[in-house]
Amino acid sequence: MIDCGEAAQVGFARQGLNINRLGHVFISHNHGDHIFGLPGFISTMGLLGRTATLHIYGPEETRRLLDVTLQTYCTNLDYAVEFHPVDTTRHSLIYEDRSVEVWSIPLAHRVPCCGFHFKEKPGLPHIRREMIDFYGIPLAQINNIKAGASWTTADGTIVSHERLTTPADPPRSYAYCSDTSYLPELAETLRHTTLLYHEATYPAEFESHATKYGHTTAPQAAQLALDAEVGKLCLGHFSARIKDETAYLAEATAIFPNTVLADERLILHV
Repeated sequence: MIDCGEAAQVGFARQGLNINRLGHVFISHNHGDHIFGLPGFISTMGLLGRTATLHIYGPEETRRLLDVTLQTYCTNLDYAVEFHPVDTTRHSLIYEDRSVEVWSIPLAHRVPCCGFHFKEKPGLPHIRREMIDFYGIPLAQINNIKAGASWTTADGTIVSHERLTTPADPPRSYAYCSDTSYLPELAETLRHTTLLYHEATYPAEFESHATKYGHTTAPQAAQLALDAEVGKLCLGHFSARIKDETAYLAEATAIFPNTVLADERLILHV
């Protein structure tokens, strides 16, 4: 999960999600709309009998809220909460497992803040089913062939790995950038990202407010998506003073057509 606002538990309940299946929480910065739901989340997990460690990643400032939560309200948890401080000034690898890497993205806001870049690791090629049947390849050899091995038939004919397989699917990626001033230099970091979520707190007419408060306008976010050649842009973090959110979409699609607006329970397939 990325960030944890006050309604995070409500969102999980409405979606029918089990919060105890959550293993890692990434906090972008220490503002209330991104972190005030975390104490409740930690407490509820304990009440539901969680035993697995919960890993939380975020700026050093996040530690203070966690310390108060654990020392005051959650003193008898049956699980550990492990905090991983993130240097918000560096683009660095902060998490990795067998299938994904998570990188921090330095952002520019009124407090230390970073985004997160989730990068799927390259997969193995797909073995062609008709080749398995034609050459009688045993299932025990499929992983070897995916990893690059050829196949030798009973008469000594060598069938190349390239003939037996089709290329792997292109690795997918998702970048989350909120909250931040417009940073054109992020285009290189975000190059060819499959799905980019970027804040667009204001439409173009409020660009001076965006500059003052460390935010981005819809056209600026769209320009970044265009420059970075991303696949799809999702805009969010809209100002409460803007009642008609279609203005954001109109301004953004004029620059980057493949843009959608974030909304509660919106599901995007990457």
